[in-house]
Amino acid sequence: MSATGSSKGVVDPTPMPEDIPKVPELGLTSAPLKSSAFFIGAYCKEFNEDFMLCKNENRDPAHCLKEGRRVTRCATDLIDKMRENCLKQFEDHWNCLDRNNQEYYLCRKPERALNSCMFEKLGLTKTIPGTPPGQKPIHEVESTVFGAVQK
Repeated sequence: MSATGSSKGVVDPTPMPEDIPKVPELGLTSAPLKSSAFFIGAYCKEFNEDFMLCKNENRDPAHCLKEGRRVTRCATDLIDKMRENCLKQFEDHWNCLDRNNQEYYLCRKPERALNSCMFEKLGLTKTIPGTPPGQKPIHEVESTVFGAVQK
């Protein structure tokens, strides 16, 4: 509740421009979004880059609505494919993230299962930007420095 005692949110009465196609929101909470984030980044790379270039041209939010809608449609397409092809692995991973304060390192086992399914069914691999060449990506490391096997 706000300081004024009202629990209603602020609603902008300005209508959306007519020439911008309507796109439903993804409808995901933070855990499924985090679980799918690297795959969305790779799958929707071109749309994301167009959106960011548009944002660099003009910081007015209305300027890039079309590009933003394309990103949302692409992400929706991928989430639908993840649900169709890797539902159990996807749910196992994001439920683990949800239970473990969104910490990837606590959910490596279900993450590996999801990564494997995404590669087998959709041909997508998880790539972490900035990983040095020749270094094993952190999500593929099976034990920590102290030798404990990660969950």
